[in-house]
Amino acid sequence: MYSSGQQMPIRPNVLSVQVPSAMNYTGQNDTSNAARDGSENGAESLVNPSKKLENDMLLLGKKIKQHEENIKYLRTHKNSLDDVITDMQVTLGKYHSSSAPKIEDGDLSQMQTEEATIENIMKNEKSAAAIVCQLKRHRNQATHIKDVLGVVATLGKVNDDSLSRILSEYLGQDNMLALVCMTYDGVKALESYDKEGCINKSSGLLGLGTAIGQILEGRYNVICLENMSPYYGEFLANDAQRRLALSKPTLPNGETPAGFMGFAVNMIHINSEHLFYLTNKGNGLRETLFYTLFSRLQVYKSRAEMLQALPCIHDGAVSLDGGIIRSCSVFSLGTTREEEVKVRFAISSGVSYLPEEYIEVEKEMKEFKWKRERMMEDIQREEAMLAHVKFNFEFKKQEFLGFMAQSSPYTMQYPPMQAPPGRSTPR
Repeated sequence: MYSSGQQMPIRPNVLSVQVPSAMNYTGQNDTSNAARDGSENGAESLVNPSKKLENDMLLLGKKIKQHEENIKYLRTHKNSLDDVITDMQVTLGKYHSSSAPKIEDGDLSQMQTEEATIENIMKNEKSAAAIVCQLKRHRNQATHIKDVLGVVATLGKVNDDSLSRILSEYLGQDNMLALVCMTYDGVKALESYDKEGCINKSSGLLGLGTAIGQILEGRYNVICLENMSPYYGEFLANDAQRRLALSKPTLPNGETPAGFMGFAVNMIHINSEHLFYLTNKGNGLRETLFYTLFSRLQVYKSRAEMLQALPCIHDGAVSLDGGIIRSCSVFSLGTTREEEVKVRFAISSGVSYLPEEYIEVEKEMKEFKWKRERMMEDIQREEAMLAHVKFNFEFKKQEFLGFMAQSSPYTMQYPPMQAPPGRSTPR
């Protein structure tokens, strides 16, 4: 680690990338626009229909050039973003390699805990979660799981075994084994149906499972982030994990309840590979997935302290010694047998305290990645419109050639692009 007085050399040299302003998009009315503009030639177009076709082709040609210039412009800025993001990733990677703590011999609890989570998921042999974990081990197959981030249990950690047990029990195994999809298209890709409405066993997750020898049986939950209603409040300042700025519960006397440890949504440590993932609307996993799963679930040290805090518990609470209140009027009593909570969150090695410069670069890189995604969508939209205009241009071109063939006795006798008999084609 760097000393407190040493400045972190982690900020890239170039962070300023201008995002292109709104393009002059043209939609699918290019043909009608061309016809309307061509009609301005008035009597000339009526007297000479070929002139109108020429005008239409000219206007469409200009639109083709405009779309091509837009695409070139967008790609130039997208490449600039790629360069800056790459510089940031390299710089932050150097920081991690120089500041990561060394793991002493025998101190492999974190790695073992992560592996234990995966192994417990794999024990559910015929589950969708087991298939996804197995596919991610087969890296050549993982790319075929469209938009699937992973299984809920593998997307976060906690720093205490008791907390892992109680939060996992609160969610239940169905939610812990739920698949998390980025988009609704990803959800649809997991399962397809035949004409009778039966599941097609040769495609989707069923087909992929069969390919690697994993059978899928029964139902499974899939959580889609695309249309999820996220948390809209503020975030804790200068927090590398982007925890939510939730107000602490207060008793009628204005004091925070004894034993209150925090909100479950903020006690999840999101894996670094997913920490800066953004949905199309610019939201991260904490304010979408984990806020939906936990809402404002409160965590207390003991049942006794949790019960004393009942006046300020609205969205449920749990305690490290096994207490669960699912709402202000629904209690889970008794104890849970150890074997009932098999799939748990992994244990993290603790919260890392990162310098302000590091946090700022991570934040900027997240924003640049979001802008790049939006720019890729703009490029795809421009390419689609370019293809549409080119199609209209070719249609007008064929119409023009057909008109000329019908209008000229010479071209009727000798089809276009062919030389008259006895003459060689000019070179």
